[in-house]
Amino acid sequence: MTLYELCRRDVINVATGVNMGKTDDIAFDEATAQISHIIIYGRLRLFGLLGREENLSIPWTDIRKIGDDVILVHTDVEPKQKVKKGFFSV
Repeated sequence: MTLYELCRRDVINVATGVNMGKTDDIAFDEATAQISHIIIYGRLRLFGLLGREENLSIPWTDIRKIGDDVILVHTDVEPKQKVKKGFFSV
């Protein structure tokens, strides 16, 4: 498996069933040259003019299975939930 094949896969939390996003980057440990984290970039705010939300960094040890389409993780790291308010909600 190449680095390109690992990136851009959906990351699913097995404990909650939440799609956390797509893998955007990988962090390496400099001393051992092993993968230490996968990184999911935060959402753009106002088309990127206001920056991004926080990135999610999931430890490599939390990965349970890497499939053809998804990466299954069991982690305590949770993405920020966007609160959606309706037009008539108070």
